[in-house]
Amino acid sequence: MVDYKVTDISEHMSFLEMMDVLNEQLVNQGEEPVAFDHDCREGICGMCSMYINGEAHGPDRGVTTCQLHMRMFKDGDTITIEPFRAKAFPVIKDLVVDRSSFDRIQHAGGYISVNTSGNTQDANAIPISKYAADEAMDAATCIGCGACVASCKNASAMLFVGAKVSQYALLPQGRIEAVDRVKNMVAQMDLEGFGNCTNTGACEIECPKGISLENIARMNREYLSANIKD
Repeated sequence: MVDYKVTDISEHMSFLEMMDVLNEQLVNQGEEPVAFDHDCREGICGMCSMYINGEAHGPDRGVTTCQLHMRMFKDGDTITIEPFRAKAFPVIKDLVVDRSSFDRIQHAGGYISVNTSGNTQDANAIPISKYAADEAMDAATCIGCGACVASCKNASAMLFVGAKVSQYALLPQGRIEAVDRVKNMVAQMDLEGFGNCTNTGACEIECPKGISLENIARMNREYLSANIKD
């Protein structure tokens, strides 16, 4: 851990803008800047994940680190910033971690196979209940930031995997490959070294998109059903 004193910070700055000011000061002093991940800075990509004062994405709720503002802190506060810590998220440098384990879980089954030869059915022609459509959309809002893993005492990825399984399980297009999907994604999750879920609920609280624990329950039902069918 290294202590830095940062000046000229406005309460209207985002947390990443504060980090930019810090790094500019360090560069001007001939020191190496602090490495951190970022991209859209609009709460969409999830890359900016930091563990701030013991909380994933910091003390605010429903926001990513780039949406966190310095008005959430008091002038003169000491802010402790750490990378997301999990066996499956190895630290690359400073605050940057490797979350490619999430990508591999997605590759294992987070997709549907469709015929794109010109004979595809218009999605609007497939009857889907409003409830199922809304639930699938809620699950699909997961941005894969990893806050659920960072917040969990077991470093579990079940909220992430549950959301990715749910968004397809709720729609008719995803039912065709449902059995293989859930089995393959759960197997890859275990292979990556994520822990299991013990229903603490910290993942839902810290999730910037408010992904519900109901998705974990749905994934467990899908997994049990898939194994019974075998």
